[in-house]
Amino acid sequence: MEAIASPWVDCGIATFILPGEESSGDRGLVIPSDSGALVAVIDGIGHGEEAANAANTALSILGRGPDRPVISLVEECHEALRSSRGVVLSLAFVDLPNGMMTWLGVGNVQGILMRGAIRQGQAREMLLLRAGVVGARLPALQAAVVPVTPGDTLFFATDGIRSEFAESLSAQENPQRAAKRILEKYRTGTDDALVLAVRLTGKSI
Repeated sequence: MEAIASPWVDCGIATFILPGEESSGDRGLVIPSDSGALVAVIDGIGHGEEAANAANTALSILGRGPDRPVISLVEECHEALRSSRGVVLSLAFVDLPNGMMTWLGVGNVQGILMRGAIRQGQAREMLLLRAGVVGARLPALQAAVVPVTPGDTLFFATDGIRSEFAESLSAQENPQRAAKRILEKYRTGTDDALVLAVRLTGKSI
């Protein structure tokens, strides 16, 4: 697990390693840039050392390019992971100065944006996930762009977390407390699990 604090956001992360394994195949990442932050959660296929190695390869690639388009980052991960188990992942680039977030997901890492203030539209935005495996079966990639404002909170969770966690979310909850609560209440216990909660603060670097 790797999370780097960003002045643009407040982060909370919680992880669970499957009993009997020494390392987790789930990784979380937050990297600041001049115009916002790259946020990602990666789930190596399966569990154990091979899953962790695949996730770490993707993590390294994402960490080198926080300002690059998210589609390009996923494509580069795909090429680097062809000889591995592969990963599923969801990632977002938060561009707070322009009030936008660009996100996409391959596989089953759930992504949910909870809005801190409702002016128009819905309180919750769900990331559209595309079936596939980065490193094995990459689908046609299309990123979505949604408006964001300070006070919104982004949640990513791997498939070691039951999907009903989405009904318990609030943009008002402290990110670290939220991540820990979700992990403790909704983890399946049959796989590695990771929850990343990221509140957009609007502070500049």
